Amino acid sequence: MENRKLPVGIDSFEKLRKENFYYVDKTELIAELMRNWGEVNLFTRPRRFGKTLNMSMLKSFFEIGGDKSIFDGLAIRREEELCEAYMGKFPVVFISLKGVDGLTFEDAYERLRRIIFEEASRLQYLMESPRISETDRAPLKVLLQRKDDASDTAMSLKTLCALLEKHYGQKAILLIDEYDVPLDKAYAHGYYDRMIDLIRAMFSAALKTNDSLFFAVMTGCLRVSKESIFTGLNNLKVHSISDVKYDEYFGFTDMEVRKMLSEYDLEAHSAEAREWYDGYLFGEQNVYCPWDVINYCDDLRSDPQAEPKAYWLNTSGNAMVRSLIQKAKTGTARMEIEELIAGKTILKTLNEQLTHNEIDDSIENVWSLLYMTGYLTITERPSGGKYALRIPNREVRQIYTQQVLSWFRESVRKDTDKLTALYTAFEAGDTETIANYLNRQLITTVSFHDARESFYHGFLLALLSTCANWRVSSNMETGKGRSDVIVERKDRKIGFVVEVKDVKDEAKLDAACEAGMKQIKDRDYTAILRRYRMKEIWIYAIAFWNKEYRVAAKRVTA
Repeated sequence: MENRKLPVGIDSFEKLRKENFYYVDKTELIAELMRNWGEVNLFTRPRRFGKTLNMSMLKSFFEIGGDKSIFDGLAIRREEELCEAYMGKFPVVFISLKGVDGLTFEDAYERLRRIIFEEASRLQYLMESPRISETDRAPLKVLLQRKDDASDTAMSLKTLCALLEKHYGQKAILLIDEYDVPLDKAYAHGYYDRMIDLIRAMFSAALKTNDSLFFAVMTGCLRVSKESIFTGLNNLKVHSISDVKYDEYFGFTDMEVRKMLSEYDLEAHSAEAREWYDGYLFGEQNVYCPWDVINYCDDLRSDPQAEPKAYWLNTSGNAMVRSLIQKAKTGTARMEIEELIAGKTILKTLNEQLTHNEIDDSIENVWSLLYMTGYLTITERPSGGKYALRIPNREVRQIYTQQVLSWFRESVRKDTDKLTALYTAFEAGDTETIANYLNRQLITTVSFHDARESFYHGFLLALLSTCANWRVSSNMETGKGRSDVIVERKDRKIGFVVEVKDVKDEAKLDAACEAGMKQIKDRDYTAILRRYRMKEIWIYAIAFWNKEYRVAAKRVTA
């Protein structure tokens, strides 16, 4: 039987099931939700952990007129009494606020109106309902004609629930995906107060004073303080990433990942998947980022030699996080970030109920935000109010490394004369000057000692990339493999290859350099420079131990 398609970017449960995409069964979430009843339920998880797909699943399960067959063979079908009582028995209002963005409040508000209009259009059959009076239909007509003002928008979700109840004689289920995105964008662009007033009014009407509501489910990244948008909402149950309940329903467990890899004969890549994409602790459950695993499997199916990539970092919207890390460029916070990069843990008290405008109040709030957004995780459940925080995996470590390297760039750019001497040394094979400069820079710019090869590689890239005359490439395919660094100076037809080695013992520095030089030769990393017709080619092996370097160089035949 042909393998099922991988659901890259598919967040429609119905489409996923009808078109034979691979699905990791999370339908037991439905049973858990009904057993642990809450009138308004909020799930907070980082981006790309399956929130939208789970919300689509809930819509498909509960909505009147849905195709029940798409749940055949799934775990929820074993819950016969529950399925009989709830499956296909409710009208549903479902909106996602992840598209509510804009440089101005007016732009964001128009996008919100568009989202409301699209859901109203999906339900426009209510305009023909004999159970709904002309007067009751009037607010829906306003939404459909795009004549709604702020007050109409604020009441829109409550309006749709009320009309659905009149039509079906059954209270509605309300699903709001990515509820906090409008606030995040508003905070970033300077119209936070206006947006929070609008969202508070909308949620108050839909969740607090809505007699037509059966229950509601919301998802988001941050647990925004109750006082900011949920004022007076006493029926809210919050399920955050630190809670045990529902801990396995967002993200993939190790067993689920191994099963997926086995499905596509990719079991040999389980170690790489674990190193790059595992490491999150939600409640008591260790989980992988689903977006990463699916994309990695998809790449491997096309290219069995494909290497892991930072899929999540490129899609998670990390502007705020980058900004906050940047604020930690000095003092204790910087040293703690460097400890994290080195694989260590830090102990912190976390606040999971921050408002956006409180984030800047203290540098300590950085840790809470990084935890809630998936840039840090905990090693175990908290003890004594303190969380042991760490970077979850290799993928996420990259953003921290990049930030530390940006601090480094700021430092070296001020050292013009010594930089010029370094560039000259690289073009002439002057290993002593190179080693002395590298040692000096590490001592003055980096405080941690347990550095890794990936950091040294990035450190060297950041340094070499400051030269305007050089074209610097990383992990470029050449010869029989991928070289760490290749540099070309086209005006003088000079090029060089650099192989980076990290050792655990100072006594092994020289041997590591020899191994690096042999690797360059055996795998013919200079092939691409010969193809570019460089007149002068140098090869370098640079070995690191803590803050010590050893540099080997040789001029080879062009």
